[in-house]
Amino acid sequence: MTRFAFLLRHPRRTLGALATVLAAGSLTAASGADFTAESASPLNTFSAGTLTISNSNAGAAVLSAAGMRPGSPAVSGTVDIANTGSLSGAFTLTRSAPQDSDSANPLSARLRVVVRDCGAFTGSTAPACGAGAGTLVYDGTLAAMTGAKALGTFAGGEKHRFRFETSLDGAAGNEYQGDSSQTEFTWTAA
Repeated sequence: MTRFAFLLRHPRRTLGALATVLAAGSLTAASGADFTAESASPLNTFSAGTLTISNSNAGAAVLSAAGMRPGSPAVSGTVDIANTGSLSGAFTLTRSAPQDSDSANPLSARLRVVVRDCGAFTGSTAPACGAGAGTLVYDGTLAAMTGAKALGTFAGGEKHRFRFETSLDGAAGNEYQGDSSQTEFTWTAA
């Protein structure tokens, strides 16, 4: 009897043998005989930038005036504010609540304050910062200077000079003699 005749006479054995051969073939095909490769990109580094402020008058007053008279010329002072960080930031200027020696006649209501951004430094050269120079930030009484005054966006390393002027209102009467007022100016960057 030939093999072919044997297979035809025993169909169950033939199907079993065929199933075994097919299963072995599919295991061989799925055994991962494919080639693989990979490549790494090591030492990926990430760091955060910085946003910091330097103030040329840190710890000192921008303006200080004694013996002011109604209608006398304005007293002025300058301060340099720099973004010493690596990131740009939106800068603002605020003041603390004025501390007036006379609450019935607050001097802060009669002190005219003018703040100007004289502009950015060019390298180490300061911008011209005379009376009326630069961009007006605020012009009004110290008492009315509320809320944050937007100063614009300073790039990392950018430095600006600001000019402050104050004068006593010419209409201030005898009730203001000997009075005083003080406040703190604060620069913020976000």
